[in-house]
Amino acid sequence: MVITRFAPSPTGRLHAGNIRTALVNWLLARSHGGRFLLRLDDTDAARSTDAAAAGIREDLDWLGLAPDDEVRQSDRFALYDAALETLAAAGRVYRAYETPEELELKRRVQQGRGLPPIYDRAALALSDADHARMATEGRAPHWRFRLDHAAPIQWTDGVRGPCQFDPAMLSDPVIRRADCSWLYLLPSVVDDIDMRISHVVRGEDHVSNSAVQLQMFAALGAEPPALAHLALLTGADAALSKRIGSAGVGEWQADGIEALAVVALLARLGTSQPVEPIASLDALVEGFSLAHFGRAPARFDPADLAALSARILHGLPFETVAARLPGLTEPLWLAVRGNLERLEDAARWQAVIDGPVRTDIDVAEREYLGLAADTLGQLPWRDEIWADLIAELKGTSGRKGKALFLPLRLALTGEAHGPEMAALLPLIGQTAATERLRAAASG
Repeated sequence: MVITRFAPSPTGRLHAGNIRTALVNWLLARSHGGRFLLRLDDTDAARSTDAAAAGIREDLDWLGLAPDDEVRQSDRFALYDAALETLAAAGRVYRAYETPEELELKRRVQQGRGLPPIYDRAALALSDADHARMATEGRAPHWRFRLDHAAPIQWTDGVRGPCQFDPAMLSDPVIRRADCSWLYLLPSVVDDIDMRISHVVRGEDHVSNSAVQLQMFAALGAEPPALAHLALLTGADAALSKRIGSAGVGEWQADGIEALAVVALLARLGTSQPVEPIASLDALVEGFSLAHFGRAPARFDPADLAALSARILHGLPFETVAARLPGLTEPLWLAVRGNLERLEDAARWQAVIDGPVRTDIDVAEREYLGLAADTLGQLPWRDEIWADLIAELKGTSGRKGKALFLPLRLALTGEAHGPEMAALLPLIGQTAATERLRAAASG
């Protein structure tokens, strides 16, 4: 079974970059009839909060990406302790004591000599007596994973294709701090094994982490998941931007962006497939494949998101929006949806239909509007009443184009632009429409 996971740290709300990661993992699982899991990486107790965790769940629900199950790393420390013991018995982890300042000094010396700034493994030379002395001095160790330098680290990536790293060019990573708190690398591997994750899809900034973690899987005697690394998002100006790092569900909701627009755009960014309006997530699941993703950075433009959101609104059936706008009628929705940028704008047109409307009519138009009121009162009321009214007034007034219809629109709706009057006038009704025209004619 295909089992994927999304593993955010509960330190804040989701943003465009990690929502895209969650979405691609969700789509991969759903396209194979598999499972999508949420893992909250909350080992950093100082920064992780329950409020942020709740916010992440709310964001996923709003997007339609609810997970099939959830785990929290803070509940799984015993698993990580056991893995550390296994690796220690196999000689694949070791204790080290350098302070951040000492490590920074080493890096500067290496760079000055033209050497790669990687850890020099000095701690491997420490004897049992050295460790005892450190303990006597009250210096607690941090733990590093010992990389095997015997052979290159290789895998075939689901997006990047063949990947290779020379482990000798990587630092033995710190996996546990001196205060016994865990860093990302080992707990993630332990969780992926325990949760039977089959595919790990994440940003390309994790490629070197994946190389290290492949050796951890091997050291723990586990088959690694398939790996895929997505190109990172860039801003509208084609440069990596912190603006897209801050944009997220809260801002999109405030701007009236449809959830379907977010997933429709993020699912296709960086792929060979077109970005199109969708009616449901099912349209994205069908035909989904990691093979569609390219290696070029994916351009995220908030203007594209807003435009796509409007296009999606224009095609939504009434049943989809009825519960979100109590009091909205189907005829009104069908009349106004093609002109909306935000769903909330439909309520404004309901107010136009219900009246009263405020108008600012040129005095020179009053005689024409009086003629329109008289004409409307004499015409048989039917669905084509707007066309009938325009045809009659064109003949009796000699007007055409904007001079013919704009004063009528202003008098009837108070707006110079909007949905087709052919759809709005039947909703306003004969009595109200006639009264509005007479009121505008009288000033």
